[in-house]
Order: sequence, then C-alpha cells, then structure tokens
Amino acid sequence: MSTFSELGLPEPVLRSLAEHGYVTPTPIQAQAIPAIMARKDLIGAAQTGTGKTAAFALPTLALLGPAAGKPRCLVLVPTRELAVQVDENFQKYGKHFGTRTALLYGGVGYGAQVKALEEGVDVVIATPGRLLDLHEQKILDLKSIQMLIMDEVDRMLDMGFIEDVTRIVNYCPKDRQTLLFSATISDAIGRIAGWALRDPVTVDVRTGLGAADTVEHAIYPVDIFQKYDLLLALLNKSGYKSVIVFTRTKRDADRIAEWIEGHGTPVATMHADRTQTERAAALAGFKSGKFSIMVATDIASRGLDIRGVTHVINYNVPEHAEDYVHRIGRTGRASAEGEAFTLFSPDEMHHLQQIEQLLGRGIERRKLEDFRYYSEPQLTPGSAKAAAVSRKRNR
Repeated sequence: MSTFSELGLPEPVLRSLAEHGYVTPTPIQAQAIPAIMARKDLIGAAQTGTGKTAAFALPTLALLGPAAGKPRCLVLVPTRELAVQVDENFQKYGKHFGTRTALLYGGVGYGAQVKALEEGVDVVIATPGRLLDLHEQKILDLKSIQMLIMDEVDRMLDMGFIEDVTRIVNYCPKDRQTLLFSATISDAIGRIAGWALRDPVTVDVRTGLGAADTVEHAIYPVDIFQKYDLLLALLNKSGYKSVIVFTRTKRDADRIAEWIEGHGTPVATMHADRTQTERAAALAGFKSGKFSIMVATDIASRGLDIRGVTHVINYNVPEHAEDYVHRIGRTGRASAEGEAFTLFSPDEMHHLQQIEQLLGRGIERRKLEDFRYYSEPQLTPGSAKAAAVSRKRNR
C-alpha cells in the first residue's frame, strides 16, 4: 500500500487527511488499518513517533461512520497529556463525520466532562481513574461500546493501573472489537491480550529497541555533588534550541527548575504533582518556544508529540533501561539530528550496565572541557571512544 486512498478508508476520512497534507501511511498505519477495517482484534507494537495514534483513529472513524451521539468507542490512555493528543487526532480526522468526543481525565473539575457526556458523544478518551469515577456515579454507561482501544499499555502497567484496566475491560460488552497498542510487549501485556482480545492480529513494526541513528548520545561521569553544576555547564555549552531535562523524581524536577531559573532562564516544569492547568501551560509554552527548557519526569518521555527538541539531558541514569531509549527518543525525530547527554555518578552503575546491555554496546563516556571536576571522571575503556566535548555545537 502506497497511499491512504488504497487502504479502504471512506471519503470523509480521506478528505481530512488531504486537508492536512497526509498522503503516504507509515508502516504501522499501512499494516494496522486494513486489519482493523476487517474488524479484527489487534496487538500493535510500535514506538512513539511512528504514527500509532492515526493507525487506530483512522480506521475507528471509518467503522463508526457519521456521528450517532452515544459512546461507541472508548480509548484508554495512561496520562492526561496523551489523552489530549488522542482527542486532537479524533477531532481532526473525524471532522467531516461530525464526530463528537469526550475527554475524561483527573486533576480538573467534573462539570465540563459531565456536560460533554450528557450532550452525546461518539468517542470517549479517558484515563482509568476518572473513567471509573464517572462510571461508578452512573454518568457514563459503557454498554454501547463497540470498540475498546488501549494505548501505551506498558506505560499503564508501569503506573499501576492493571486493576483499573481489568475492571474497565470487564465493564465493556464482550462482543466488542479490541485494539491494544504498546511500545513493548512483555509477559504481563501478553496475559492481558490473552483474555481481553479474541484471536488478535499482531502488527509489530519495531526495528529493535535502540537509539535512533539521528541521536548522538553520551555519558558524562561526575561526582554526585557536582551534578547541578555540570548540568548548568552542559546547558551553557551545548548550543541547544530546545532541551528536555529528565529527572527521576518530582522533587528533583522542581529543584532543578528552580536552579536553572535562578540563573536567569525561564523553565517549563512537567510532573504528576503539577495541576492539569500548570501541565498544559508548561507543554504549550515549550511547544511554542516560550520556554526553551523543560524539566520533566518520565511523564514527558512517551506518547507526546513534541517536535524540534534539539537536546535531551538525563539528570539521573534512568532506573529502567527502556526508559533511556524513550527519553533520548524525544530528540532526533523526523530525520532531524539531536544530542542526548546523561549525567552519571558511581552509585548508578547498575542502571547504566542494564542500558548498555539492552543496546548491545557501550555508550561513549565524555569529559566536559574547562569544567572543574572534584575528581577525574572515569572514561571507561572498551566502550565507544571516550572524547572531550570539543566537537559540533559543544565547541
């Protein structure tokens, strides 16, 4: 299949695609859309940035057809930000069908969400907690659901939503069509698919979990007490235009944001303890260029469409190896080049070894020139050639 018009999508959907200049489907779209259109249950394995949302939104809209005013599709997602992004896709592609959506997530009042449901919707996009709240209050009835879509399922499991997801699946009609999308396929996800899906088709477009060729990434060994100073030095020398600084904890995110702002640069901050209004403003400000730096926990590492990120800096070595790949994958997107740096202290050796094992190779160690280290950083022999940051934009 070389164009969307060859995938069997109806004219209203094709018209929306044409209006946005989309002609050629991505691999996940080309393989998933025909299977979904054939009303097959599906497991889709695809990493962020592959066009996964459109891969399920387009055929879902085609199967639902014109607006009917009752919930016929439920899309379950782990975070508010991803819910907003999925909602934008359904509204964009469902424009000529008059598709109506309801966006349900916590951290905000119930009023607007209840009103949307009462006025009649076709597609419900929700995080598990708020969905269950509205269901238990008998404001939302799932008996009319024809399609259940679970997106970023591995992330939902990481966030402890397994019991909520199980309850929601059981509330939906048994004769529904079910789609499951995930960046990784673990044994736990396999068990969910085993009882939630019926004879599913599997579409796996992962090319192997690893860093994209467009991302130059390196490790900066440093004493734990100098991490703040090295972070600031890297920001000053990297020549970044747009950078995400990832932290392990919400507390670190707040501290680092305060530290950077104390040196004169406004910062967007994203983590789960921020209100929805604060998170939305931070994301919008970062996307628009109002903020050139965003400090975030892993809430921003997956699922969000953030373009033009030139650099990623991990303040901590991620505890889970796959998170490293997702984090640095925020840069080097759409064939653009990007750089990713990780600050590494000796107590994080186990996490770094797991990442290198996943990648199947060592990661280059670097020393930042003109930075006054308390002790000489160890540039591990045997990994990629260690080098001072004296090339490219770091000169």
